[in-house]
Amino acid sequence: MKEQLLELLEEIRPDVDFENEKQLITDGVLDSFDIVSMVTAMNDEFDIEIEVGNLVPDNFNSIEGMMALIEKLQDED
Repeated sequence: MKEQLLELLEEIRPDVDFENEKQLITDGVLDSFDIVSMVTAMNDEFDIEIEVGNLVPDNFNSIEGMMALIEKLQDED
């Protein structure tokens, strides 16, 4: 899943080092347009539904946070 997510993220922002960056939101690396694109792509790619309540920095500051969110939402199905 990590490789799949990395490919998806790199399509949206090829200039960002998603593997090593741990403060994507906090440091302003990603903006709101990036988040909207990422949420849409993640919903489609992983067959999940990221809702407004999930749009918190902890879920998007790092690839680990995004993977944890995906796994949590997949487990809820």
